[in-house]
Amino acid sequence: SSPKNKKLTILEVILKDRTGEIKINRFFAGPRYSNRGWQEFKKREYCTGAVLAASGLVKQGKYGITLENPELEVLDDSDGAIESMKVGRLIPVYPLTEGVDAGSVRRSILAAMPAAKMLPESLPEDLRQRYGLMGLADAVTNIHFPLDRDCLAAARRRLVFDEFFYLQLGLLKRRQTQRKAQASAVILPTGKLIEHFYEILPFALTNAQERVINDILNDLASSQPMNRLVQGDVGAGKTVVAVVAMLAAIQSGYQAALMAPTEVLAEQHYRKLVGWFNLMHLSVELLTGSTKVAKRREIHSQLETGELPVLVGTHALIQDTVNFHKLGLAVIDEQHRFGVQQRAKLQQKGEAPHVLTMTATPIPRTLALTLHGDLDVSQIDELPPGRQAIQTTVLSAKERSQAYDLIRREVASGRQVYVVLPLVEESEKLDVRSAIEEQEKLQKSVFPEFKVGLLHGRMSSADKDEAIIKFRDKETDILVSTTVVEVGVDVPNATVMLIENSERFGLSQLHQLRGRVGRGSNRSYCLLMPGSKSAEAMQRMKVLEQSQDGFFIAEMDMRLRGPGQVLGTRQSGLPDFALASLVEDQEVLELARAAAQMVIENDESLNQWPVVRDELERRYQRLMSGSILT
Repeated sequence: SSPKNKKLTILEVILKDRTGEIKINRFFAGPRYSNRGWQEFKKREYCTGAVLAASGLVKQGKYGITLENPELEVLDDSDGAIESMKVGRLIPVYPLTEGVDAGSVRRSILAAMPAAKMLPESLPEDLRQRYGLMGLADAVTNIHFPLDRDCLAAARRRLVFDEFFYLQLGLLKRRQTQRKAQASAVILPTGKLIEHFYEILPFALTNAQERVINDILNDLASSQPMNRLVQGDVGAGKTVVAVVAMLAAIQSGYQAALMAPTEVLAEQHYRKLVGWFNLMHLSVELLTGSTKVAKRREIHSQLETGELPVLVGTHALIQDTVNFHKLGLAVIDEQHRFGVQQRAKLQQKGEAPHVLTMTATPIPRTLALTLHGDLDVSQIDELPPGRQAIQTTVLSAKERSQAYDLIRREVASGRQVYVVLPLVEESEKLDVRSAIEEQEKLQKSVFPEFKVGLLHGRMSSADKDEAIIKFRDKETDILVSTTVVEVGVDVPNATVMLIENSERFGLSQLHQLRGRVGRGSNRSYCLLMPGSKSAEAMQRMKVLEQSQDGFFIAEMDMRLRGPGQVLGTRQSGLPDFALASLVEDQEVLELARAAAQMVIENDESLNQWPVVRDELERRYQRLMSGSILT
């Protein structure tokens, strides 16, 4: 038939059998209907009385039942076997490029299948049997042309296992290499300083904190350098855990350093440490880009003599002029904010010091194994008792006045408020302009009786610090901010956070933002104001209403948005998987991790497994050199 679209030809085929009649349309690119030869060829191919097998998605339309995207094969007779690559069987779907059709790719792959059956097996027989894995040759054959769905599932499981197994094997092998280094500092897990610290703490440690502290102290007592990552939710008490590790180092005659990514976060840690260390008659100093020259020289001198046991700071800690007398422990907060070379440079300030890294960004276990499989990971997955849940509410645009009323009541009671705006990805200038306009609107039109401050990403470091300090010191009542408040701003007096266009943030990011309130003893509120009413946006926002558990929220975030979006698409560190999914294949990842551990423990050099060793080198040379997952 001749469609209105002159670049399209529609072929209509009428099929009949004893049960009835069905009309099937096939679409072809180009005006082939005008080609008499093509028409005659199709008439001969689908001649009256021919027996056809048809396959496609059954659809009920206004003209009756039809098949969508049908595949047709002419049979020799009514009882003939279907030998087609596309009808009556599972067929592979490949990504295509212009000028290459699916049939051509399938035929080419089919022609290569005999070679697939000759593939050498890369996993030992006993390992395959233990984990119920299909052989490699069968897996490659069945991933393309499976006999049935069970064969397809088994083939996919084997190939996904291989992807995870060699990744985990590479990470574990790298960890073994790191552990071969001899720790210069063997640190005592018990002592008077730690006992004194427990005595002055005004609260009891949670079970999770005690468990993680035991992990760390056991590492420190080992002859191998510690390389442990501590994950903790907002307010879980990571700093206390780090302090115990520092005190263990100090009482054993070593120095400790704590490096944070921003001056605000470094100063926050410094103030906490000073409060505790002064009671124990221990000195601690702060070194940042703002430190005066005279003070800087004094710190350098006290570090070199060993007189100063603890130094807190920013990137300033890794400058060439900073030399420790005997660095035994390096603590790195929000370690993902530093590059590999920056972290390594801090370690080089001592002779194979122990390294403790921390993050307040919970990520699902599957992501942790994939990104941090070469580290020992501990989770503080329990919040201190008495910490109030933050009342989280999703509001519509019509309820904005209610949000402003709550803000007005809280500020009138002496509390403070964050108003958070999303980054405008298209333009930094738009981002700054929207922040400035929001601050002006709130100051002039909505809350003229209060002081409204401003914080955005284009401000200089000094101006950012000044805005945060003014807010901390109650010189401003309301802080309009982009996501630069996400980590490190600790203002216990802040009780309300209003997040505009909240659907533009990831769930984990919203949870981090929300953690800036609820840090004091007063009831706190997080108001989510999505700009979209889509079902997907509302589903995501409801997760925040229902849960305060950062690990659960991160898991849901990964399921809803995928791991790349959870981590941030730029430099996320995720390897490229051909088949494996961190969302759908968690069970296989756990099996692959266990298998890799068994292989490494049995033979670290992999000499007993030459095929595995060669495959590992082929797949993950970059991983082994440490150039990915940074």
